This record gives sequence, structure tokens and C-alpha cells, in this order.
Amino acid sequence: MPGASLPLHIFEPRYRQLTVDLVTGAAPGKQFGVVAVREGWAPDEHGIDGLHTVGCTADLLDVRRLPDGRFDIVTRGARRFRLLELDAESKPYLMGSVEYLPDEPAGPAAGDTTPMLTAAARAAHRRYCSTAWKSDDWSEPENDVAPDTLAHLLAADCLLPMSDRQRLLEQTCPTTRLKMVRALMARETGLLTQLRAVPAPMTTFAVEHSFN
Repeated sequence: MPGASLPLHIFEPRYRQLTVDLVTGAAPGKQFGVVAVREGWAPDEHGIDGLHTVGCTADLLDVRRLPDGRFDIVTRGARRFRLLELDAESKPYLMGSVEYLPDEPAGPAAGDTTPMLTAAARAAHRRYCSTAWKSDDWSEPENDVAPDTLAHLLAADCLLPMSDRQRLLEQTCPTTRLKMVRALMARETGLLTQLRAVPAPMTTFAVEHSFN
């Protein structure tokens, strides 16, 4: 998500090479793209069809090389993009051609509704975190976070299904995005209250599953 922190443990050889290229400048800008894999697909087998078309760039902030050649890195989401073409031949890791995906210009009514939507989204985030994280090991985004960034930061604290996260990422209307994240966190808070458990991401389970 744009603006959200993303720590990664790098162990695959191709992504070790990507990390080296980022650090040495062979890949300029210390920035790379993150794109979600479609459920049940594999980019190495299905190419671009195995990926969602909208992703986010990640700025490399910190790198720690481990003795065996793996890396622990810290990144932060930056700009959304639409994936146009995939190149699996030029480098050990996947390359792509992209176009950046900016937000829509704010409409005339946005100034009236945005403060109310911002407050509602922050309140939903507080309820979710108070329910999901029994300790106080969470914090609210700073008060000066822009409304167009806020929804992404709030969603980063919530264990949302990939389909919901992808819809938020693809939404280019900031006010609609605030409505979406408030509704999603309210839904998840209700589920947590009923189940009295924190959901695990689907990738936790090493078995195939379906929507049924």
C-alpha cells in the first residue's frame, strides 16, 4: 500500500540479485515493483495473466545482509502503477513496463465530506486495532497524514483478504477509498468480536482451497 511499511526477508536467488542491484545502483532509484499474484496462478508459468494488473512501487529504506547471503530489508510503498508488459528474459527476476496510476482530481463536494470520512475511518481503525491487537502494540497514523494516503495506511494495519486489499489499491477516488476502508474495518471488527480470534492470512495454510 502507498505509504505503508513493508519489511521483507529475501532468500530466493533471483531476489537476492535484485537486492544487490538495488544497493549497487544497477537497478536505479532503489525502487522496485510489488504486484500481487492471482490466487491459483503462478507468474513463472502463466506470465502476466498470473498477476494483478495494479501494483505499487516500494522504496528501499534499509538493508541488512545475513551471513548466508540472505537479506532482511525494509521498504515503504510509494506509487501505484498499472502493469502493461512482463519481461521474464532480461534479468533473473521479472521486469515490467508500467504506467503510473494517480488519483482522480477531487470533486467540488470533497472538501465538505472528506473531514467527516477521515474521522469515521480513523474511528473504525481504532475499534479494529483495539479488538484485534489485545496489547497496545499499535499506533494511529499521525494527524497530518493526507486524506488520500490515510486509507492505505489504515488498511496496512488490518488483515484483509487479498481481494479487498487489491480493490483498495485500485480505487483512484480518495473519498470512495475512505468509505471502503471504514466499511471493511467495521466488517472485520464485527467478525473478530464474534469469533474472538485474529484471522490468519490464507497463505498460512499449505493446502488448496476454494471460495466454496
